[in-house]
Amino acid sequence: MTSDIQDALSCLKSGAEHAQALEASHHEAARLLSPRGLEHYVTGIRAMCTLNKGDDLVMTYVQEMPGVARELGEDIIPDIVGALMKLASHTSGTVLTLLLGSLGLAATRLGDAELMRGYLGLLHQLAGKAPRGLRPMLEHSDELFAKLTLGGLRRWALWGAQAHARDLDGQLAYFGLASEASRAVLQQERRGTLFVDNQRRLNFYLRALWARAFFMRPTSGDYESREGLRPFIEEFQIHLPDAFDDWQGIPGVDLYRAASAHCAAHLVYTTAPLDGAGLSPAQRFVVTLFEDARVEALAVAEFPGLRKLWGAIHAHAIPLAANAHPMQSLLTRLARALLDPEYQDPEPAIAESAARFHEHCATRGTDNAISREAGLAFHDRALELVALPSLRVLEDMPLPYRDDNRYCWAFDENLFITQGLDYLPERARQVRRQVSVMEMVNELDCELAGDDAQEVWNLATPFWLDQEDCTINELEGREPISEPFHYPEWDYHVQLYRPDWTSVIERRQERGDPALMDEILTRHRPIASRIRHLIDALQPQGVVRRRGYEEGEELDLEAAVRAMVDIRRGVMPDPRINIRITRHVRDLAIVVLMDLSESTNEKVGVNEGEPGYDAAPSILDLTREATGLLAWAIDAIGDAFAVHGFASDGRHDVRYYRFKDFDQDYGDAAKSRMAGMRGGLSTRMGAALRHAGHHLEQQPAQKRLVLLITDGEPADIDERDPQYLRHDAKKAVEDLRTRGIHTHCLTLDPEADRYVARIFGENGYSIVDQVERLPERLPGVFGVLTG
Repeated sequence: MTSDIQDALSCLKSGAEHAQALEASHHEAARLLSPRGLEHYVTGIRAMCTLNKGDDLVMTYVQEMPGVARELGEDIIPDIVGALMKLASHTSGTVLTLLLGSLGLAATRLGDAELMRGYLGLLHQLAGKAPRGLRPMLEHSDELFAKLTLGGLRRWALWGAQAHARDLDGQLAYFGLASEASRAVLQQERRGTLFVDNQRRLNFYLRALWARAFFMRPTSGDYESREGLRPFIEEFQIHLPDAFDDWQGIPGVDLYRAASAHCAAHLVYTTAPLDGAGLSPAQRFVVTLFEDARVEALAVAEFPGLRKLWGAIHAHAIPLAANAHPMQSLLTRLARALLDPEYQDPEPAIAESAARFHEHCATRGTDNAISREAGLAFHDRALELVALPSLRVLEDMPLPYRDDNRYCWAFDENLFITQGLDYLPERARQVRRQVSVMEMVNELDCELAGDDAQEVWNLATPFWLDQEDCTINELEGREPISEPFHYPEWDYHVQLYRPDWTSVIERRQERGDPALMDEILTRHRPIASRIRHLIDALQPQGVVRRRGYEEGEELDLEAAVRAMVDIRRGVMPDPRINIRITRHVRDLAIVVLMDLSESTNEKVGVNEGEPGYDAAPSILDLTREATGLLAWAIDAIGDAFAVHGFASDGRHDVRYYRFKDFDQDYGDAAKSRMAGMRGGLSTRMGAALRHAGHHLEQQPAQKRLVLLITDGEPADIDERDPQYLRHDAKKAVEDLRTRGIHTHCLTLDPEADRYVARIFGENGYSIVDQVERLPERLPGVFGVLTG
């Protein structure tokens, strides 16, 4: 960790306790952010420290901000820090921590830095109007962002703030979604199809058409600011409304396809700006109507299916415009005639202008001068037919997919032409290279790369230091840790997930002597002998023939003869005279997940200070012995298995250890890691189960099992409510079950009847009352579960 960040984190009272979490977050920030972004990041840490709102606020900022910067860009960091500093004088540290914890979800759902700034502005506005409502609103942020756009969220929140300005209890109920009015307004503001749910598919859709990258951003479709209601193009980026309702039976996703394809056609086929000199606003509007038709005609020439997509919207627009101003109806029918040559309008002016325009498109369609010529001519002729309304009436034409055409008049040099078809600016990423020893010696200026290094060089063989009699990694290297894995956590108080609430970090423990695991097998020879019989019973038997079935693949001659004798005797025969042939094939993947909390270091059968205390085995020793016997048994059967462990130091630092993975042999490497396992810290069970399920989901097995070995109930240093982590563990077990993963708990707590059945179900656990019997009980439990 760099000295700047270490200095910034000096305010943490529990910094040493969260060292691994801080290290992982620093690695993530150094990989994602530029030097300027890192400077903003460190400045934000110092700012959080100066607020004196507690360590949890600083830790949440350190962990959440890299993910927010990844979604929205690093320039958003100063805006977030500034917003938090403003809010600090209005609210408590707990609310600020909730806000920071929900920013990752907000960044994912909003998908744009400008929308995030609007969201922060809304929170500051609410802090002044309805301060009691901030906390319940943030606790329900996942539901609100799943149903509302930023504009809808603003209207919902400000309505509640105004309606309950002097009713503090009413604020709590409204913003906690506990009142009928809150639910009613939420349903009223709920939009149909959200941009954030379809952005990826729209990107693929446009790339499939034109084989190039297009930049798309959402805009807040707020009725107070009409700009976000219509698509527009600015700085070569397509801005689409953050939500589209279904329109006249046309799904919102089809409107997104039509709007994105139309804007992309402008970007592709516009090579020069329109000449707007001396034109009135009404003339400019009619000219852009022809320009829209020109780029759509060029797009339809390449992709004929687009005419059907756009034509469906035009067909529904004509009846709607018939009840509006006559000029709006005239221009709506003209737009359809320009798109579809087969459409015949009864108005001669429309038919003649459309026919002439189609002829010009066929001969010089790439020249946008034809749009100006045709537009001015039709404008003059339309004035002879109907009166000219206001510009607002013209802009309200019922064609929701079309943009406002500002791009046609303010066109600049096309980056797709100057930079190539796949122009896509990206931030420089860290590069890792394999180099030779001589290249390392001759070119390297610093042996130890920093986290912000542009290149990291790796040697295929260790770099030995004769003067130190060791490798440089042994002397200066650090044990690698993984990127943090963020998982939700179930809050039973509000019956909702807290999104990305826990951080699981994979790390390694020190290795031990692999001979220790072999000694376990020798020391428990009688148990090993029984396990051998268990193995023989569990191993696949290939083709098995079973007698005594009414239907089967073969006839059982002995049973058939007995049946014929019974018939001759006049006795009802036994109809089960067939043999059924079955093939036994084991298709199992299992994760043995060990609780490695501090309580596993307790001695078994003897109290501290009594004779023989030092020589007595600990719970961890017995767990190691049982897991070693079970690993030997599973390895002999041939099932895919992994041996993992976990401990926690608060929600920010759930430590996960992988002693043996599915793709590794149960050899000396795995045995040495299991021999060196040690216990410490607490037991945040739900996050560990979710991470074990993450690894298990990647195995192509029909039956998948997590076998959890623990000596107590879920607990952690940052949770005082004993029911909270129990409910979260129960929810984790239920979630794994819905994904086809069975969880079984082998608990060493004699008092586990109080809680274990509620977490794992009536048949999802086994209790070992005598801990010293764990090595012989664990293989038996495995046999019952997988036999």
